[in-house]
Amino acid sequence: MPQRVFSAGSLTGRTLAVASSTDIILRPGEVVLTFDDGPRPGRTDKVLATLDEFGVKATFLMLGSAAQANPRLAQRVAAAGHTVGSHTFGHVDLNTLSRQEALDEIAQGERAVSLALGGAGQALSPFFRFPYLSQSGFLRTSLSQSGLIVLDVTIDSKDYYKESADTVAARTLSRLDAQGSGIVLFHDIHQRTIEMLPAFLAELEERGYSVVRLVPKDPGVFGRDIITAGAPELKGAL
Repeated sequence: MPQRVFSAGSLTGRTLAVASSTDIILRPGEVVLTFDDGPRPGRTDKVLATLDEFGVKATFLMLGSAAQANPRLAQRVAAAGHTVGSHTFGHVDLNTLSRQEALDEIAQGERAVSLALGGAGQALSPFFRFPYLSQSGFLRTSLSQSGLIVLDVTIDSKDYYKESADTVAARTLSRLDAQGSGIVLFHDIHQRTIEMLPAFLAELEERGYSVVRLVPKDPGVFGRDIITAGAPELKGAL
């Protein structure tokens, strides 16, 4: 694989403020780093340390159950300047639920992450990712109408496969080189991801990529009417 894909520059890229998923337009050489399923003690904190070492920011799509169990770690992620969104409460395939059950699962996840962050005066961003990337037109439209920003994936690292850290890094870099830019899916719950991340970021820098920080144009979900139909006790809590 080529050692230099784009001209040399800082790995720290621009900040891109978006109001919807259609606003996420990347230039050649730009990468968005995303981490799903955390926060997890002993893993997420190491991801934070590596990202800080390279001076880049990521988007963390947190499970409500994990944020609820580890609120201080969730707060550390936000305090470090990373963007925090939600990923449902319990990582269920929403297409296995009724429409209302799916909406309630999304709302419960948002509420739990928001409450965890709110303990330190931080706000949840309206980014959301479907577990297993499993969605329906109804759910996607409902989320868009509610003001949530669905964060898609263009490069799946497949770091959930039981493979070596080197294999995960090589596969991700190969796909990134082929596309020229992309939104990369990692998980901050796997040891192989923690192990591969320093070398991966170093290689991104060597190849001339830059890491884009995503932020919402609306800085938080407080005051936003979210997916609460059938769960009125949640309305106004976010």
